[in-house]
Amino acid sequence: MAAKGILYMIPCPISDATEVGDVTPAANGRIIDTLDYFIVENVRSARRFLARAKIARRIDDLEFVELNEHTRKEQVAAMIDPIERGRSAGVISEAGMPGVADPGALAAAECHRRGIRVVPLVGPSSILLALAASGLNGQSFAFAGYLPVKPPERAKALKALERRARTVGESQIFIEAPYRNVKLLEQMLSLCDGSTCITVACDITSPAEFIVTDTVAGWSRRPMPDIAKRPTIFIIGRSLDV
Repeated sequence: MAAKGILYMIPCPISDATEVGDVTPAANGRIIDTLDYFIVENVRSARRFLARAKIARRIDDLEFVELNEHTRKEQVAAMIDPIERGRSAGVISEAGMPGVADPGALAAAECHRRGIRVVPLVGPSSILLALAASGLNGQSFAFAGYLPVKPPERAKALKALERRARTVGESQIFIEAPYRNVKLLEQMLSLCDGSTCITVACDITSPAEFIVTDTVAGWSRRPMPDIAKRPTIFIIGRSLDV
């Protein structure tokens, strides 16, 4: 019986303006060059990433299957069958680290169920980069994903996150659809205590990168940042004692 293949979790740039070489170590490139099968969130963006990475194989000779929010469970299983038969594969998200706030986690989970090795490669994660630059608690944190869309439900969720941040010091990280960024920040500033810290991390790793942490009172004295329709990470936290 042939040995099982390996599933590689391959990070790609967060921003289209970021050079692939700046976030893709040479060791990643050597692994990518061995692969001809890719499980991707979007075929077009994955092909563009691999072309920019100057991989050894011709892009047209590679096989791509899409794994996204529309993929059914049985389709995920079929994607992993070739790996179980000995063919290694790479998972590529549309941006950043696959498997983190990303449907690539489904492929990794199926591999673990079958005893297939899953190997994460080094690369950018907007969630961790935002936390690293925030100055908030990086030893205790949680990622809440997307908050509810309806304002009353979102307000309840924000207050719960703020309580958690203030009482136990756990930094609360979350995201929003870019076109709702401004409304979310406005609601945070109107609901949260003046001493609560908020980080806004926008367009991370791009030339237009904006990462600022301030208290709610401090944010209220600032002009509203230009975050409309731009990928943004938000963090609610408690000021660290220094």
